[in-house]
Amino acid sequence: MSSGSSTPSGSDSKRQRVLPVPKAAANMRTFDPDSSIVSDIIPSPNYGERNKGRQPDMIVLHYTGMPDVEGALARLCTAGTEVSAHYVVLEDGRIVQCVPEAKRAWHAGVSSWAGEDDINSCSIGIEIINRGHDWGYPEYPLRQIAAVIALCRGIMLRRKVPTHRVLGHSDVSPARKKDPGEKFPWHSLANSGVGHWVTPAPVVRGESLMLGTISDAVLSMQQALARYGYGVPLNGKYDAATMEVVTAFQRHFRPARLDGVADHSTLSTLQALLASLPQETTEVASK
Repeated sequence: MSSGSSTPSGSDSKRQRVLPVPKAAANMRTFDPDSSIVSDIIPSPNYGERNKGRQPDMIVLHYTGMPDVEGALARLCTAGTEVSAHYVVLEDGRIVQCVPEAKRAWHAGVSSWAGEDDINSCSIGIEIINRGHDWGYPEYPLRQIAAVIALCRGIMLRRKVPTHRVLGHSDVSPARKKDPGEKFPWHSLANSGVGHWVTPAPVVRGESLMLGTISDAVLSMQQALARYGYGVPLNGKYDAATMEVVTAFQRHFRPARLDGVADHSTLSTLQALLASLPQETTEVASK
């Protein structure tokens, strides 16, 4: 497959515009796509080797958070930006590959999950074209989500990625990131075998844990979040860092209310998720 945009046929050609190839990528050496559903290769110079030969067993989903696809591709495929991803999924369902899966793309930044802090080395990064919270945060088109599902299913099969290791950027970087955000339809992905999900417990009135609380109940909640994989303090204090993690959890698993307050709904949903995991995945040592 050549670098740049393929030419669609039939009625799709009226809807799809030619992809802009950043100047820096135009003369780069191309590569064979890892997925048969990739429509375009636009190589990025921003990648390296996976640390100690670590094989990826995680998928991290992002939104681009930029006003248009042109700017997003330029940022991901231009040397010096120090940002890249393995794949980019467009609104119309086309899939661009920028970095071979065998290489370490630079998508996660400072992040952690289940005791690992080099998420770039253990993951495949997928950027989804969406303007994000700073630019109006539109809904994700159905065609785009169908493409994300198909892409993830193939990666999960090739890389033996378990369902509970398909995560959002906000999960692995709760203090810094919101993407792919509360509008992302995680439940639709889970219905197709991508990602871990339970029906969120309903939001009801009741006692809650919140910023400033110091108690054994807070410590228990922190330990539960850590068992699931979140990087959270284990100090029994509902501090700002804990609130950020709770908000990230809500954004993914209980998006009806994003307030960083650990209410009955949040805690019950967390327990249901833990109960539905394979036992060995929850045996993360508390530190």
